Amino acid sequence: MSAGALLGIDIGTASSKGVLVGTDGRVIARAARPHHTSQPHPGWVEHDAESVWWADFLALTRELLPAAEGFELAGIGVSGIGPTLLPATAAGKPLRPAILYGVDTRSTAEIDELTDELGAEAILDRGGSALSSQAVGPKIRWLAKNEPETYRRTEMLLMCSSYLVHRLTGRYVLDHHSASQVDPLYDLRARDWAHDLAGAVAPGLPLPELAWPTEVVGRVGADAARETGLPQGLPVTAGTVDAWAESASVGVRDPGDVMLMYGTTMFFVEVLDEIRPHPALWGTCGAYPDTYTLAAGMATSGAVTDWLRGLVEGDFAQLVSEAGAVPAGSRGLLLLPYFAGERTPILDPDARGALVGLTLEHGRAELYRAALEGIGYGVRHNLEAMARAGGTTRRLVAVGGGTQGGLWTQIVSDITGEEQQIPAETVGAAYGDALLAGVGTGAAEDPDRWNPIVGTVQPNAANLERYDTYFEHYRELYESTKRTAHFLAGEQRAADRC
Repeated sequence: MSAGALLGIDIGTASSKGVLVGTDGRVIARAARPHHTSQPHPGWVEHDAESVWWADFLALTRELLPAAEGFELAGIGVSGIGPTLLPATAAGKPLRPAILYGVDTRSTAEIDELTDELGAEAILDRGGSALSSQAVGPKIRWLAKNEPETYRRTEMLLMCSSYLVHRLTGRYVLDHHSASQVDPLYDLRARDWAHDLAGAVAPGLPLPELAWPTEVVGRVGADAARETGLPQGLPVTAGTVDAWAESASVGVRDPGDVMLMYGTTMFFVEVLDEIRPHPALWGTCGAYPDTYTLAAGMATSGAVTDWLRGLVEGDFAQLVSEAGAVPAGSRGLLLLPYFAGERTPILDPDARGALVGLTLEHGRAELYRAALEGIGYGVRHNLEAMARAGGTTRRLVAVGGGTQGGLWTQIVSDITGEEQQIPAETVGAAYGDALLAGVGTGAAEDPDRWNPIVGTVQPNAANLERYDTYFEHYRELYESTKRTAHFLAGEQRAADRC
C-alpha cells in the first residue's frame, strides 16, 4: 500500500510556496516562486489573480507532483494573502486586480463613512475589530463608489484562497476566519454573515457559503485536473488567510499560544479562550472550528530590510554579519518602520517611515541594524497592546524567512524580553495548508507532533535596559512626527495625481 501525502500551496505577498508532506509531517519536497505586487498609485497594492495567484499555483503544483510518485495523494490545502477583495463574475472570472489586505490604504474615506453610519462601538462589539485598512467592507464600498461598472458586474466576493478553491472545485465558499475579516459584514459571536448589514456594506452582492479551514468543501474537477495535473476527485479543504495557516503550521492552537511571523510584513496571531474585542487589534475566528484569535500586523518588516538592501547593494548574509557587529541602539539611530503606513496598534495609513540620529559616521551596518531594531520596537508595541486587550501569552513561536540567521530574532527577544521558540519547519503557511488538509481529510497521523520545537531564543539581559530607553523614544517619535508625516502623505497623493 502506498504511503500517503498531502499538498499545501500558499500565495504570499512577494512569493508563493508549496510543499508535499507525508501524512506523518515529513516534508518530501518544496518549491517557491517569486512574484511582484502592483502599486499603481500611492496607497494602492494589488495582485493580478490570473498571472500571479493561478500562475504560481500551476507552477508550484507542476514542480511538486513528480515528487509525489509512489505516494497516494490524500488532499490539498491552500492559503493566501488576506483579507483581499477580488470581484469576479458568477463564473469566477476576475473583473479587476485583487485589492490586497491592510497594506492597501485606498479606502480611508469609506472607513470613516461606515464607522459613522454603523457606530464604532457596535462594529467592534459585533465583529471583534474596529474598521481599518485591513477590513474588506470599506474596500467593497470603495469599489462600488469608484468603479461602479465593475461593481455592477460583480457576482462573487473572492479572496486568494477562495479563488483557488473555486478554480479547483467550482464552489463559491469562504472560510470563517477570512469572513471574519470582512468587517463589518461578519457577526463574530453568531459565526455567520451579518445579513442585516449586507444592504449597507455590499448591496446586491451574493455572499459565499461559509466553512471552516479544515473542512473538505469539494474535489478537484475534470477541467482543473487537466490544467494542473492533480488527480480528479482529490479532496480540497476550504483554506484560509496565510497567517492563520502559518500559525497552524507551528502548533499554535491553544489559548495563550502566539505566533510571530517574520515575513514581508510582521504578523501576530494569539489563540484566545473567548472573544476579546480591542479597538487597536483584530478579533477573528481561528483556523480550527469554534476557536477565536486576537491578531495584529505591521504593514512592513522584511519589505523594509529588502528596500534597504537594494539601496546599499549588499546581500542579506553580508548585511546581517555587519549589523551583528554593531552594538544595541545602532550607535544612536532610531527608525520608524511605517514605510507603507501602519496597521496595528496605531491604525494609521498615513504614518510614514523616519530615520533619526544620522551622522556622517553612520554606514550601512548601522542602517541595517536600525531597521531590524525599528521592526523589533514595533513587535514590542503590538505585544503590549495584545496584553492590554486581555491576551495571556503562554509561549511565543517564531516562524518565517526572517527567523533564519539568528540576528533578527535575537534583537526582537532583546527588545521584548520574551523567549521565542523555533520549530523544526519554518516553511510557513504552505506546511500549515498541508496540515489543515490532513486534519480535514483525516489523513494526518498525529498532527500535534508534526512540527516539534527544536530551539529557543533567549533575551540578552545586558541589552534590555538600553532597549527600554530606545523604545520610549520610539513611541514618542511617532507622536512628534505624525503631523508632518500626514502632510507628506497628502503631498505624495497629490504628486501622484499630477
